[in-house]
Amino acid sequence: MKQILVIWSLLLVSVSAHAVIETRSFTDPALEERYTVLINELRCLVCQNNNLADSNAELARDLREHVYSMLISGATDTEIINYMVERYGDFVLFRPPFKPTTAALWIGPFILLVLGVVGLVVIIRKRNRTQVEALTDVERTQVRRLLDQDE
Repeated sequence: MKQILVIWSLLLVSVSAHAVIETRSFTDPALEERYTVLINELRCLVCQNNNLADSNAELARDLREHVYSMLISGATDTEIINYMVERYGDFVLFRPPFKPTTAALWIGPFILLVLGVVGLVVIIRKRNRTQVEALTDVERTQVRRLLDQDE
């Protein structure tokens, strides 16, 4: 039991050792807000499902530093985003613009949804036809009688 506690303690310590807290000093709260918005809108290129704010990857730290230095030097949000897109492509944005190269990202999920619904309808219709074809002549006659009574 004691060994298990030691192992768990070491695991917890090792996990917390990887967490990095970066402090940035801003003279203007609006500048800090812009920084926060930007690093939340830009994707970590290493982690891919995290934004720069949530990632501890070395590249994410470098990009956060670069965003910070550009903000301090007076760059606008548009200039910072354009710089990142020029350097890393539209993939760096969590919400890439709609254009021919990103059309699949925007339209693809809807196409898959339509294909799924069409496939489901086809399967259900096949199943219904198979069940009707499996009826004997007597059963078909009984079904027709029942349907005629409902009318």
